[in-house]
Amino acid sequence: MTDDAAIGPLAGVRVVELAGIGPGPFTAMMLADLGADVVRVDRVGDVDPAAFGTPHPDLLNRGRRSIGVDLKSPGGREVVLALVAGADALVEGFRPGVTERLGLGPAECHAVNPRLVYGRMTGWGQDGPAAPYAGHDIDYLALTGALHGIGRAGERPVPPLNLLGDFGGGGMMLALGLVSALYAVRGGAPGQVVDAAIVDGVAVLSTQIHALRRLGMWQDPRGVNLLDGGAPFYDTYECADGRHLAVGALEPRFYDELVRRTGFPPHPGEDLDRTDPANWPALREAWARLFRTRTRDEWTALLSASDACVAPVLDWTEAPEHPHLAARGTFTERDGVTQPAPAPRFSGTPTALRRPPPQPGEHTDELLAEAGFDPARTAELRAAGAVA
Repeated sequence: MTDDAAIGPLAGVRVVELAGIGPGPFTAMMLADLGADVVRVDRVGDVDPAAFGTPHPDLLNRGRRSIGVDLKSPGGREVVLALVAGADALVEGFRPGVTERLGLGPAECHAVNPRLVYGRMTGWGQDGPAAPYAGHDIDYLALTGALHGIGRAGERPVPPLNLLGDFGGGGMMLALGLVSALYAVRGGAPGQVVDAAIVDGVAVLSTQIHALRRLGMWQDPRGVNLLDGGAPFYDTYECADGRHLAVGALEPRFYDELVRRTGFPPHPGEDLDRTDPANWPALREAWARLFRTRTRDEWTALLSASDACVAPVLDWTEAPEHPHLAARGTFTERDGVTQPAPAPRFSGTPTALRRPPPQPGEHTDELLAEAGFDPARTAELRAAGAVA
């Protein structure tokens, strides 16, 4: 198989990505992982021909080809619109109104390609009082209520990396939106704009918590509920070697398995009713004492091949080496770099990492030729600084 082999469920789909950071590139990575031909439009100032042929270290940019373009120049605008004319979708993550000022907004792009799906990735959305302002993952989580629910009881909220907002509520939602709109276009619908706002996506991800609140099964204070570390049977524990276990024995039969295998309780009188939250502090302390009697790996050997719902808390280096993840190929290696493999899996249209992350502008001439620019026009664009 060559780098150019079109495989995966999105084989044959062409996507233009206006370079950005975080959730936009993650969306483009997901589409490329699923087989789409993604063209990343990088800034001319980022182009370094001496680096061509060496994979860029940013894994979010994998699977693409790159063209260096000055979006503020007339020639750069001409190039992007030529790419758009032959594309199925576009991804951009600028603040609202920026692509319109560049002459590359939905109206201009749909004028050259009425079937285009125009994907927009922002934190606050394209409209609303906060839309013009900057923000980051932690801000979007704060506004939706999600951040309020993450942290220990009586302590301040804890940012959950930027996985929940940027990538779960942002990039993944835009990828779903783009694929859905592409499906509609192939069914005869016109091209359209997908407005993916992280605040909207995080709110959707929290639907279950809103449902539990309505059912009277969730309290607003953090760290006192079943799934937020409040329950002693759904928490992490330190072991004798300072490493940790994750315990997720929610259902009674799984908890019973955990009790049977560990010999809990370690002391008489500590076998309290786990269904009564009033007993949770005492149960947590009893479990904590027990787990501190062995190392993480000793507990893992005892509990992993069972329904006790216990797993070792692995670090970034350990995770790819875990036997289960290794057996599934959850991580893969490309050009000497270990990284997460494309997901999910498809039985009839398998995916693969076709290309390493490109250096900015590495495929400029190739992509200009595909877009219909002859060598003379390409030379003119390069001389004018419109491409690099």
